[in-house]
Amino acid sequence: MVVHDGLHGAYLRKGLAARLGRHQLEAAISDGRLGKIWSGILADADRILDIRTRASAALLLHGDRSVVCGPTAARLHGCTAIESGDIHVLVPYGHCLRSRPGLAVHNGPLPEEDITEIDALPVLSAERTLSDLLCTARPRDALAVADQVLAVIPVDRREMFRARITQRLKDRRDPRGTRRGMQLLGLATGRAESPPESWLLLEVIDLGFPPPEVNWSLYSVTGAVLYRLDLAWPDQRIALEYNGYAVHAGREIEDGFRAEDLRRRGWIVIAVTIDDLQDNRRLEQTLRVVFERRGIRMSVSPTAARRI
Repeated sequence: MVVHDGLHGAYLRKGLAARLGRHQLEAAISDGRLGKIWSGILADADRILDIRTRASAALLLHGDRSVVCGPTAARLHGCTAIESGDIHVLVPYGHCLRSRPGLAVHNGPLPEEDITEIDALPVLSAERTLSDLLCTARPRDALAVADQVLAVIPVDRREMFRARITQRLKDRRDPRGTRRGMQLLGLATGRAESPPESWLLLEVIDLGFPPPEVNWSLYSVTGAVLYRLDLAWPDQRIALEYNGYAVHAGREIEDGFRAEDLRRRGWIVIAVTIDDLQDNRRLEQTLRVVFERRGIRMSVSPTAARRI
């Protein structure tokens, strides 16, 4: 698939010079209507930060044998879990093109069945993108993307999709990361409602605690849903609630009533913030104490052992 010059406001400089003339082109650059993305590539200034504009620019730079991949492809598929300032493109093995600031170039196979089209851009399919990220991205980011992909798939089709990704991982030419990818895929449920909830799940498991239920519903005696708990161990009545600022700002009183009601129902609720995901020592210590209160003594995790 050939990306045409001007798609999403990205242009080859030489092509634009031929159409506008050198003086008009220089004037447009000088007065700020056009901006430089990379050498030989310009874009409309008001669109220069748009991911589609920058992806189009990257494809113009690399020619018709390049495809959007990685975090950029995930974003175009609607997954926002990985924040990357770079545009990621995939080119065939043996290609001499190299990465540069703002542009990450990857080499790999490009079978036609793995390529789809989004907004007139050639992009790796959701299945190929996810299988690649499970093996190459940071584990917490890969899990969050897997949860976001699964979330838009009907529940009755998720296991079929998971089976296809599993087969892709088994068939990868590059075996590096596939074992880890399998483990992360096994943890993904599609029930996490935000990337930090996926990160928290992975953090808890890495610390050596049993896998909790994700977004577990607590019902009343009449069958009505009382609460949805971010992570829960129902048999032990232990729950983790991620308190992200954007969602919980201004809800402190409501959150307090919720926590007190759960306490009266016999639950221990631990509030977790982004700070606990950056430094997990408080989370680990609190969970260990709480599990011991329930009569379960956890062994020291490898992470904790390294700190002792």
